[in-house]
Amino acid sequence: MESGHPRNYSKFSDNQGSLWPPLHSVNIPQNDSTDDEKSDPRNFCSRHLCFLYCFIFLLVFLLVLLTFYLHTMYKPQIPTYGIDDLSVKTFNVMKDLSLSAEFDIVVRATNPNEHIGLAYGKDSSVIVMYSDSELCSGKLPAFHQPVVNATLMNVVLKGHTKYGSGLQEALTENRRNKSIPLLVRLEVPLSVVLGSLPLRKIVMFVRCSLEVDSLQPGKKTKILYSDYSYDVRI
Repeated sequence: MESGHPRNYSKFSDNQGSLWPPLHSVNIPQNDSTDDEKSDPRNFCSRHLCFLYCFIFLLVFLLVLLTFYLHTMYKPQIPTYGIDDLSVKTFNVMKDLSLSAEFDIVVRATNPNEHIGLAYGKDSSVIVMYSDSELCSGKLPAFHQPVVNATLMNVVLKGHTKYGSGLQEALTENRRNKSIPLLVRLEVPLSVVLGSLPLRKIVMFVRCSLEVDSLQPGKKTKILYSDYSYDVRI
């Protein structure tokens, strides 16, 4: 039997009576792997290294392509050199086993290139040797050589050196046979010039093996034989 006081009823949902909120309303923190990757210094360095390697590869590729183009377009050739004349001004053998010599030589420098000029530097050297002993030395002049050009250079060589009895005996025998072997060594620094633009420096090394009939001052020296070898340092 119901009393006269009405009962107050409240309607609860399934979760309203719980002390914990529903699971779907809880914000669970999540680990953002993308942010971690961005903040990882190792990934940052890897991306920059990859970019650097790609840039270096592209640069090398362009340089190779440019070199191939220039070589195909301009067809560079090395210059050649020759000894056209040699005259003896002084050749004195002293009693103290020393030798004083002065030669005048004519060096022919030939540039066979149609599009490339050559700029000769100041630090060249020309050395005349006999039996591994230096007789005299000098320098080529510094100048600009145009394309398809042959230039004759008069070079004065002077020297004073010690020698032994063996050298004197060999020289005397060569004089008697009128066949004296000489070695002329040239070191020629020069710049390759395309138009008016110097591209790069190279050094030419030239070895010229000669045989002459005489080293007597005041007498015409005849070159009997000559042979040349070249080397290039880039």
